[in-house]
Amino acid sequence: INLFFEPSTRTRTSFEIAGKRLSADVINISSSSSSVSKGETLLDTARNLEAMSPDLIVIRHPSAGAPHQLARVCRASVVNAGDGAHEHPTQALLDALTIRQKKGSFKNLKVAILGDILHSRVARSNAHLLTTLGARVSLAGPGTLAPPEFASLAGEGSLTVERRIEDAIESADVVMVLRIQRERQDKAFLPSLREYAVHYGLNLKRLELARPDAIVMHPGPMNRGIEIASDVADGSRSLILDQVANGLAVRMAVLYLLGGGAGTTSVNPNPTTQTKAETESQAETSTEPLSVAVTVGGAHSDNSKS
Repeated sequence: INLFFEPSTRTRTSFEIAGKRLSADVINISSSSSSVSKGETLLDTARNLEAMSPDLIVIRHPSAGAPHQLARVCRASVVNAGDGAHEHPTQALLDALTIRQKKGSFKNLKVAILGDILHSRVARSNAHLLTTLGARVSLAGPGTLAPPEFASLAGEGSLTVERRIEDAIESADVVMVLRIQRERQDKAFLPSLREYAVHYGLNLKRLELARPDAIVMHPGPMNRGIEIASDVADGSRSLILDQVANGLAVRMAVLYLLGGGAGTTSVNPNPTTQTKAETESQAETSTEPLSVAVTVGGAHSDNSKS
């Protein structure tokens, strides 16, 4: 079941295609078409979905921690497809795959993440994963959009926070640009989008500060002419569409693994009497579809029971 409480193009569609390519029965539920619009709570929605015995639930929700709440009351595996400004695990996985395909090793790789860090679940998930894999992550953006918890880590270990985006871009191997998330802003963080584009937008001149073989990434959706210039987004260094393609592969892998694809399930009620040949024959002829729960809201890809 894909249960989405926030708008989504890439994540929702790729999870749906991923499930269908794995021969799963996929159900998509949006907040506007669910009983949430009638006042039903997330937990009541979860309990009702659980009563239908789905195998997997993919959820996107505007509230941080929503996927974890869901996992506490569901036997089904829960995948976080983005929870508020908290986390977006599958995005970090597809970004890491894209970087590895182009760069090979993460060791001592410099990754610059630019833009609205404060409201970005992508920044949080990528900072955690990429530093864990051995990369050096440099965050940069307007001071009003820099989370205090990241600023306090400036200069420590493999995560740094820069005041100027030029300092973050300098000698970077990877430049990842984030959009301004106006839907999460309840006050004015910037004088104007035009001023933001002038001082913080990634253009060809700023990109020259990076290494000659640096790659450009963006999780989407893009605001062309604001956080990234069109000639950069469409340039030879851009791997933005590669990210989208890798997102499908990564989400297929997540659904496959959480759905039990990596293990063996006995079909025989008395497995001790089942021969190896019988086991292999049943595995080859089994056509039972996997029921995939639709993404509910913004949680990160996570099986809280695994």
